[in-house]
Amino acid sequence: MKKSSVSLRSLGFSKVLGGLILAGFVSAVHAQAPAPAAPAAGPAGVPPTWAQGRTADGMNPALVPNPSPLVAKPVSELFVNKLKAPPGFKVELWASGMANARSMTESPSGTLFVGTRFPGNVYAVVNKGDTREVKTILKGLHRPNGVAFANGSLYVAELSRILRYDNIEKNLDNPPAPVVVFDALPKDEPHGWKYMKLSPDGKYLYFQIGTPANIIVPPYTHAAIVRLNLQTNILDYVAYGVRNSVGMDFQPGTNELWFTNMGRDWAGEDLPNDTLNKLARTKMNFGYPFCHQGDWLDPELGKGRSCDEFDKPELKLGAHVSPLGMRFYTGKMFPAEYKGNIFIAEYGSWNRTKKAGYQVVRVVLDAKNKPVKLEPFVTGWLQGEEYWGRPADVQVLKDGSMLISDGEAGAIYRVSYAK
Repeated sequence: MKKSSVSLRSLGFSKVLGGLILAGFVSAVHAQAPAPAAPAAGPAGVPPTWAQGRTADGMNPALVPNPSPLVAKPVSELFVNKLKAPPGFKVELWASGMANARSMTESPSGTLFVGTRFPGNVYAVVNKGDTREVKTILKGLHRPNGVAFANGSLYVAELSRILRYDNIEKNLDNPPAPVVVFDALPKDEPHGWKYMKLSPDGKYLYFQIGTPANIIVPPYTHAAIVRLNLQTNILDYVAYGVRNSVGMDFQPGTNELWFTNMGRDWAGEDLPNDTLNKLARTKMNFGYPFCHQGDWLDPELGKGRSCDEFDKPELKLGAHVSPLGMRFYTGKMFPAEYKGNIFIAEYGSWNRTKKAGYQVVRVVLDAKNKPVKLEPFVTGWLQGEEYWGRPADVQVLKDGSMLISDGEAGAIYRVSYAK
């Protein structure tokens, strides 16, 4: 396997991270992340990264991250009949048996590729009309959450590197060895899994580098959105102050990047909001860790700062709803008023006594591309305070229908419309 050259001219990772280690940031940055089955404790005297920022008089100390499943649920445990959408819309099971199915991308010929976080698999779903064939095409990868497709090749974002599988659709049963496109990304587990989006011109792969803990002053290499030039292999930073974005899409017509962002934990049941943001220009700074949701200073790290220093989100989505994948609706099947709407998969809360999220929401924009309405679109994964599924991503198919991946159930549902 030939490894492509890597340029770090715009980063200086070694110098920066080396300086941080000498400064004693190791315990904060590299504290152990929660294991799939149960949250893990950090080194002696250091809380796990997800618990940093929790105070003794704060929220319910029994709250811990929901474990990610390593197996898919059987069809008998998929309560698709409980999923509700507006009148005229139909929600049905489209494919199943994909443990922790998360990010999705579709090839021009209609093959759907699906990434995962913990199982280490990448799936391909081949649409055969009335049926779908699910193939596990890649195994043993490290957090292969992000997937993108370009020029016959599948790009997969692992924790610390970007891989490319050429001519993949003709080799689904025997994928080629990957080409390592870039392998100089941070190796921090907390918020290290990537969501990846190809730019409209096909020149760049956009993805995030999340903060390495709940609430800290991160290295400048983290809490950002970057883009990788596929011709030069140069990584460029395009947005700062982004705690963790696991969903992004380019708006048709403007080609502006919109993205979801998850707010910090342990600041309260209803603070701060997760947000929907727009990258109107490069080098914007959205405030983390000093300012959250555009107008709320962090109780500790925000001292001496002002939210007026930073760029504002386009929309507050609610506290702890965990917005992941998002897409602009570009199809023709849904009613005309849905054209250009944003659909967001809310994975659901753990850091809240009363659960929130666990749904797909619809954001309506006005003629000036300002959000004017936020409403539920597909609900039913949360029944009372119990959930049986968690929507992770949305994908608009060529026929105008929409797919929703379920990271908890390991399934994909199709939303269609008929008058």
